[in-house]
Amino acid sequence: MEKRKNICFITAVPESMHAHRVTSGVLRQCEKYGYNVAVFSSMITPDFFYKDYAKGELNIYNLPNYSMFDGVIIDIISMVLQEKTGLADRIYHDIKEKADIPVIGIGMPIKDLPMIESDNDLMIRELCRHIVNVHKCKKICLLTGQKGNSEAEMRLNSMLDELSKLGVSVKDEHIVYGNFWYTSGKELAEKFISGKIEMPEAVIAASDHMALGLMEELRSNGIRIPEDIRVVGFEATQEALLNDIPLTSIKSNFEKSASDAVDRLRAIIEPGKEIIPFEPDLKDMLILGRSCGCTPDIDKTIGALKAAMYYPSKNYATDLYIENIDIGLLMESYIPEKLTASRNPEECIKKIYETTYILAPFVNYYMCLREDWLDIDAKIEQGYPDRIKLVIKTSKDHLNDRFSDSEALVFNTEELLPGLFSDQNEQYVYYFAPMHFEDRTFGYSVLQRKISEREKISVVFRNWLRFANNALEMARSKNMFVTMSYHDKMTGLLNRRGMYDKFEDLSKYRTSDEKVFAFVIDMDGLKIINDTYGHQEGDIGIITVSKAVSKIADINDICVRAGGDEFTVIGIGDLDTEGLEKKKASFYQELEKLTKNLDKPYQITASIGYAARPFSQNFQLDSLILEADEAMYSDKMARKRNNKQ
Repeated sequence: MEKRKNICFITAVPESMHAHRVTSGVLRQCEKYGYNVAVFSSMITPDFFYKDYAKGELNIYNLPNYSMFDGVIIDIISMVLQEKTGLADRIYHDIKEKADIPVIGIGMPIKDLPMIESDNDLMIRELCRHIVNVHKCKKICLLTGQKGNSEAEMRLNSMLDELSKLGVSVKDEHIVYGNFWYTSGKELAEKFISGKIEMPEAVIAASDHMALGLMEELRSNGIRIPEDIRVVGFEATQEALLNDIPLTSIKSNFEKSASDAVDRLRAIIEPGKEIIPFEPDLKDMLILGRSCGCTPDIDKTIGALKAAMYYPSKNYATDLYIENIDIGLLMESYIPEKLTASRNPEECIKKIYETTYILAPFVNYYMCLREDWLDIDAKIEQGYPDRIKLVIKTSKDHLNDRFSDSEALVFNTEELLPGLFSDQNEQYVYYFAPMHFEDRTFGYSVLQRKISEREKISVVFRNWLRFANNALEMARSKNMFVTMSYHDKMTGLLNRRGMYDKFEDLSKYRTSDEKVFAFVIDMDGLKIINDTYGHQEGDIGIITVSKAVSKIADINDICVRAGGDEFTVIGIGDLDTEGLEKKKASFYQELEKLTKNLDKPYQITASIGYAARPFSQNFQLDSLILEADEAMYSDKMARKRNNKQ
């Protein structure tokens, strides 16, 4: 079997109408040619008002390992706002620097990037034909975007050319530049009302937003739509369909542009292979509404209404459960409350795993986190670490699922996912999304679907990610406070509270055949060091002893700073007296080594004693520690006597 080609697709706000159309074009065309697709997307626009949050989101564009792909498609329009191309420029530069693969842009030019223009000429002309042929309008005003903007000029030129072919001439005052936003429509309405511009029979707006702003301002001033003036827009947004006067509009042709981008890549990566162009259906793309005097398309309006509605309850008996998943189900499932109630990181990961059903349909869902995501002092704001761990993997059939932080699979981040693209029997699309809290990167999420699935990324996915991110931050914060309450800040060892809690866990599955041993270590001469050299040097002495204590402890032993200069090591095992004596001797050796390496004008020494008892139902840890403490005191006295001799 010939190895599949793998395409990287970069976009933003995957739940938006624009992203749906572009993604649909990429996926449909890649499905024709047998390609896999990996989508890398932030959930917000680059100019998102919450700057720290935006920084965490946009970090996803630092993740792709471009050497894994045969080509890249960049949805430029989703990343460019107010003519600022900085993000798209940076991504393109990053690709060229890291991999020698073809890159195609969609929508508008940046640098020397080969580009597929958003060819909406046919759609714009269809709008013009509708206004002239169906509604017999002759006096028409054209409202487009910014002067000099390539898309705005293209739409305007298509309008003027088609109207000319239809025998309609447009006055200069009726050629109006705006900004594609509501404000342009409002400003034009004010000029009509004030008489600065003659009121036309109809307005053709180059965006739905401008058309809606125009309609709102006109109606608020008593001008009727469509009786006094007809209005049509462009892009067929959900808002246009659901407006109280539904706006006649036509879908943009970005699905065609995206399909053409895949075809351009195919010609480069598989020269000579068949190209099967995508052909748009103009009749299906024109959405009729009352704004021009037509009868609204009821089926499409109901579809948009269903997508926008919040259902507080569901028909859970339906066989097509995934058709019931929407924002209402997400919110009424009380997922945020369930996740927030997690007592520790391990439980948090488990609860996130249990809520992944809300993301259906999927083949697999993966969550990858930094190894040090719980470390309060470790912060990554840009890029990802060299290694990352897979804490959640779940599939629709729940075979080989995993959900653990402590036993997660660690792999090289450049792999993106263990075994990515290894299955040559099926075509898949992988949606990579950022996991973060504000600007602190945790890792990333991956939703894997069959490329033939027509389900689109929705507001459910974005908000579920927010809930999961917030839960991870809550777990991290709780873990920090638990760590602080159970650990000694200076040495990092457990404190007495931590000792009892850890011993309880350690002793749960022990039998009476095993022994519990305790070492008590007390630093010698701390007061003399403090008085002679200062408390900072005394702290160095305490830390040095703590390091020696850690050196003699096995992986399951409990290391404790029990007081100012007193330490305890507790363990369960089969150590006999000889083994305990070896540990004691090892402590002295380690402390001596550490002291020599410090090269201080004083010596750091300590006394140590131990005790051991069989583990039984009536076992008392404090009694064992007291016995070890007495042994330590005897050791201290013996060493003092020896030093005097």
